[in-house]
Amino acid sequence: TITFPFHSGTNWLIEIVCLIQTKGDPNWIQTMPIWDRSPWLETDIGYPAIVNKEGPRLMSSHLPIHLFSKSFFSSKAKAIYLIRNPRDILVSGYFFWGNTNLVKNPGSLGTYFEWFLEGNVVFGSWFEHVRGWLSMREWDNFLVLYYEDMKKTGLIRFPLNLWESRFWQLGMESTSIDRQTQTGESTIGDWKNHFTVAQAETFDKVFQEKMAGFPPRMFPWE
Repeated sequence: TITFPFHSGTNWLIEIVCLIQTKGDPNWIQTMPIWDRSPWLETDIGYPAIVNKEGPRLMSSHLPIHLFSKSFFSSKAKAIYLIRNPRDILVSGYFFWGNTNLVKNPGSLGTYFEWFLEGNVVFGSWFEHVRGWLSMREWDNFLVLYYEDMKKTGLIRFPLNLWESRFWQLGMESTSIDRQTQTGESTIGDWKNHFTVAQAETFDKVFQEKMAGFPPRMFPWE
């Protein structure tokens, strides 16, 4: 599973994929921490866990496409890329970093807003991250999902024959909204409670410029 941080639905998706992996048996997700079931590729602990594990394995990452090994794209690996409205991601990121001392505190949403649009945030530009991974959208083993679709209806915009579709609905039902809340996912459209009119207009303009060239209705919130 690949996402841009923060609160893009990563943990929720991992739980669903784990249920698909076990054909609906919840024991694995109930007895083992999520970072052991689907280690993070870019971490000192996760990378060796992935490399040393045999057989079918899951992994998670926030990395942009250009930092992935080229061997990944010539393998039989299946990649799921989950996209969320970047406006909500911006607001979630601001509140996340404002409550930690891991990086420089933006101090205000206005400052973080500028950082986000410039790509001066952890894992870089959302626009470049999404454009990069969506270049793989015609690849047979690449699945694009949308947080908003999952949250509202469970709808996915891709045929699921490769993804054990008979277990997908079970996963959606088992990872309820209550569990989703526990794993840190947040409200759709919360950005409207925080953006000024000027910020909303600026973001719309940048979005249209940065994401030009994609098919109509590529992004369900537009």
